[in-house]
Amino acid sequence: MIIALGCDEAGLPLMDVLRDYLTKQNIAVHDFGVHSTDPVDYPDVAEAASKAVADGECERAILVCGTGIGMSITANKVPGVRAALCHDTYSAERARKSNDAQVITMGARVIGPELAKKIIEVWLESDFAGGNSTRKVEKMNAVDERYRQQRE
Repeated sequence: MIIALGCDEAGLPLMDVLRDYLTKQNIAVHDFGVHSTDPVDYPDVAEAASKAVADGECERAILVCGTGIGMSITANKVPGVRAALCHDTYSAERARKSNDAQVITMGARVIGPELAKKIIEVWLESDFAGGNSTRKVEKMNAVDERYRQQRE
């Protein structure tokens, strides 16, 4: 599994912790930055990492900014990507099992590093459950497709 990682300057301290955590778990990462506290526009990072997921270059992505909200909004604009803002383990589990979310976002100003690691652990261990959720995920994908066709 290759995980795309991305953050803005507000998310950098938490992303450093998560990068180390994933590396210690022997999980490959594709790092989309950032690596300094210089200001950066999070939509640029979220789009690049989410595109890597949509294109199949990475299986999943973890995005961190101050609140996680901006990263989530931007990631969800990339067709084929389902991103979920998660600040607890239950939401992380359901994001995978019910919604097949390949992208998770978090806020470095909202949660601490130990909780973030636990959220990532649960999210990575969870798989899409299918069942009744399959129909709903297919409908989400159909929304993407309808709007993509309208733009063409």
